[in-house]
Amino acid sequence: MFRHVVVFRWSAESTESQRGAALAALREWAVVAAEFGHVTVGADAGVSEGNFDAVVIGEFADQDAWAAYAADERHRQMIATHLTPNLGTRVAVQFRS
Repeated sequence: MFRHVVVFRWSAESTESQRGAALAALREWAVVAAEFGHVTVGADAGVSEGNFDAVVIGEFADQDAWAAYAADERHRQMIATHLTPNLGTRVAVQFRS
């Protein structure tokens, strides 16, 4: 199993509407991304001070499946359109389990 975890914080300039649209786009992408593996999207539950705002967790059969997911033009377009304009901080890790 190859896992990809991304946590991010929205920019201070992004609006609630933009944040909601970005999460909706991520969730729509997760359905499409099922051809590569399993992708889960979640917004922070707001129970701990200082947490990041959202997370994407991808589970793939292997590194090649993740690489295909990451390189997919639909994925890149969704990021450019919905995430990048609203992103403050992004942190990611990939690991084998």
